[in-house]
Amino acid sequence: MQVSSRIKPRRLRPGATLGIIAPASPGDAQVAAAGLELLRAKGFSPQVGRSCDQKAGFLSGPDRERAADIHAMFADPNIDGILCLRGGYGTMRLLDLLDYELIRTHPKVFVGYSDITALHTAIGQRSGLVTFHGPMVASDMGHEMPDYTWNGFSRAVMNDQPLGQLSNPACTAPPSWLAAGKARGILAGGNLSLIVSTLGTPYELDTAGKILCLEEVGEAPYRLDRMLTQLLLAGKLQAAAGIVFDMCAGCDDADDTPGFTTEEVLQERLGQLPVPVLSRFYFGHTSEKATLPFGIAAELDSAANSFTVTETATIN
Repeated sequence: MQVSSRIKPRRLRPGATLGIIAPASPGDAQVAAAGLELLRAKGFSPQVGRSCDQKAGFLSGPDRERAADIHAMFADPNIDGILCLRGGYGTMRLLDLLDYELIRTHPKVFVGYSDITALHTAIGQRSGLVTFHGPMVASDMGHEMPDYTWNGFSRAVMNDQPLGQLSNPACTAPPSWLAAGKARGILAGGNLSLIVSTLGTPYELDTAGKILCLEEVGEAPYRLDRMLTQLLLAGKLQAAAGIVFDMCAGCDDADDTPGFTTEEVLQERLGQLPVPVLSRFYFGHTSEKATLPFGIAAELDSAANSFTVTETATIN
């Protein structure tokens, strides 16, 4: 059952206590430690959840224990925000186990991407909580994280003003328009394969009137074509007010079979839609990534060459 009202979390402040969870795959201990040290250096106090120290096959612990870790972090009044350790695989296994009412009544900043997409969708639609598609402790903070990524993250979760116009890192090419137009809608989306995987389930993403943000990594162009075609056949792309596609990391290198390039697939599958489509925007599996507040209003305008978050994502 989807909720119609949205709940904004309180913004993080310097010195905030951050709960670190591993709702998908386990992380490398040394890389995770480096990410925790960065958070401490930035003035935060990370508190590591039980799921970060467990392993069950390709999962970071049994399903019920990973779900319990999520519940504990939301329920604990001493935890100000929640960051995911990494993605990988496993969050879809938790969707039927989560207490969305508990999350709704204990709103907090929640950050992650990739496999965390399933949690963004379920939490957003079942509890109404605004969540943040952004960097993770091991995947990003445990490496040399660019200033662009840290600054985008901190602006999104520590500021009570709209993010305003977003742009690619200065060292990269600007995003390009596959289809022109102007649109306003609520930001939603995440990893393409996760969104496709939820189709036909109670947790499938409602794209109607949304600015649909899609990112992917290491998928050959024909696989991108297959997934985008499935979304087209399901009516998900046509229902969106506008679409933002990321700088697909390693996709053209994922298959040496001659054929379409990633850009050609995107042009054919997305470029013919009657809504604005922005491509090559950095918010996915690249070291430079913007943090996007899902559940918050934004605008696309090809004439003004702009992608703008127009609403505040947090409260004081």
